Amino acid sequence: MTDRHHVIAIGNALVDVITAAEPAFLAGQGIPKGVMRLIGADEAETLYAAMGPGREISGGSAANTLAGMAALGAKTLFVGRVADDQLGRVFAHDIRAAGVDYATPVSTGGAPTGRCLIVVTPDGDRTMNTFLGACQELSETDLDAAMVASADILYLEGYLWDPAAPRAAMRKAISVARANNTKVALTLSDVFCVEGYRSDFQQLLAEHVDLVFGNENEVCALYQTDLDSAMAELAKHACTSVITRSAAGAVVIADGQHHVVAAEPATRVLDTTGAGDLFAGGFMAGMVEGRSLPDCARIGCIAAAEVISHYGARPEADLKALVKARLG
Repeated sequence: MTDRHHVIAIGNALVDVITAAEPAFLAGQGIPKGVMRLIGADEAETLYAAMGPGREISGGSAANTLAGMAALGAKTLFVGRVADDQLGRVFAHDIRAAGVDYATPVSTGGAPTGRCLIVVTPDGDRTMNTFLGACQELSETDLDAAMVASADILYLEGYLWDPAAPRAAMRKAISVARANNTKVALTLSDVFCVEGYRSDFQQLLAEHVDLVFGNENEVCALYQTDLDSAMAELAKHACTSVITRSAAGAVVIADGQHHVVAAEPATRVLDTTGAGDLFAGGFMAGMVEGRSLPDCARIGCIAAAEVISHYGARPEADLKALVKARLG
């Protein structure tokens, strides 16, 4: 019998290389501060050589989300491709150690495992330079349709919509989910994703998606308008829309109602990498427990506040204990 998962996520399997630097370092490299951008293999090598001492921590947006969910007790499965190399083995070990099921076959003879070179400035802002590598080789054959059909939620990472083969895999997964009452969730991921695939994302929201996550910049880019107007557009869809607003908290739009939830105070802001990922993980963990939408958002805020208090995009504190202390 197929094991049943609360959430199955399809996303980039990356290892983050994180270093701290002043904004002048980014300026010297010609990199805009605070962006996420895709880079090629040559630039990845050059930038890595120029970076100061760093730490390697497994990442990838959807993988981070599932790590947060697993820490909160949810049963999860990640689908994403790594290569048969050192970083690939690091990624596979770390995600399994976090309690997430992972069985995607490795790539052999192709591109190396993807990595994200992250520069964190003293204000906690992160600039992400991503070499996708083997991530782009994910294909429809990597999907287990029975697993998707039995899950509560299929979670799709917007970052992976760009390469053709992974996009086809996600479209197949959506088809399986829709035929089996599995809810479909989408994270918009980044403004550059939205600007590149605005029409696709709008169509997904209109026809296939039950739950969408985006920060205020992403939802404004989705409709090329201001936040209030963007939220009005989101309210026209049947899906539940969750807009994160950093220190201003979050807004959940569902069934004609707007639920505004305050941000959770952070002990400190050291590295904002993964804040949105962990928010989504906390929110969906609340959903599979049957909590109210405002409480789901509060759990998301608790998880996000924890992850920005340290380097790396995966939780280090006991999220279950934090949630219990705040919400019971």
